Amino acid sequence: MMPFVHTTAAVYANVLLARQTYRLRLHCPELARAIRPGQFVMLRLPGHSDPLLGRPFALYDTVLDEEGQPIALDVVYLVVGKLTGLLAALQPGDRVAVWGPLGNGFPDFSALDHIALVAGGIGQTPFLAYVRALLGTRGYGGRPPRRMVRRVSLYYGVRTADLAAGAEDFRAAGAAVHLASDDGTLGFPGFVTQLLATHPPPQHLVGCGPEPMLRGLAQLAGRWGVPCHLSLETPMACGIGICFSCVTRVRTTNGWDYRRVCVEGPVFDAASLAWDT
Repeated sequence: MMPFVHTTAAVYANVLLARQTYRLRLHCPELARAIRPGQFVMLRLPGHSDPLLGRPFALYDTVLDEEGQPIALDVVYLVVGKLTGLLAALQPGDRVAVWGPLGNGFPDFSALDHIALVAGGIGQTPFLAYVRALLGTRGYGGRPPRRMVRRVSLYYGVRTADLAAGAEDFRAAGAAVHLASDDGTLGFPGFVTQLLATHPPPQHLVGCGPEPMLRGLAQLAGRWGVPCHLSLETPMACGIGICFSCVTRVRTTNGWDYRRVCVEGPVFDAASLAWDT
């Protein structure tokens, strides 16, 4: 059974990566050892009642000690609301309530040639650890490293250049990075799905970002006949399946039904999602 950790973790670092975008590093060895790419944690500030509830944050990557053992984890966040505004003020030594690992994580593969990861906005945040896992340079969740694909490409779209965060991290991890911006200030001028469509289809697509981008990616995957998985950015309150505030519609034999993104997701087969019902 997957370990579940609920603790108060010390802040190691809180570093600005791009405009309004930070990397928060938390010392939590037990959680760092258990979590896998695609899973997430819930964060809350102790002693604060506004906001009262925690918020979900994807695993960006784990941090290893000198002996190669996971001792900390990184999350990357964009300051958009009250909690993320408070997170931006954290200093080393401050403490954050954290619980996880949560969710189902990204799929494993065997001996594929090329996988494309497609991110919009802050949707690149679940992908750094996944790049390492796919290329077999690091194991997660107690699993030994195993190379699953030969090549990984990241297609990453932002509104404007100064919001791009972490591109060099992905290049250092071994991914081919392709950038797009809505206003043309960085890379391809246009949407990231338009950039992707100018390249040959990969064997598998994995996406994370705003819902319109995910819909467009699912449509492109359908036209190409390429399997596609999507990590949904649905707001959550508890993260453990109790409150049913994060449901999404999925196709069933009788039409459609709801699934909890925090438990049955956040990663879904794109073909299973009932976008238009």
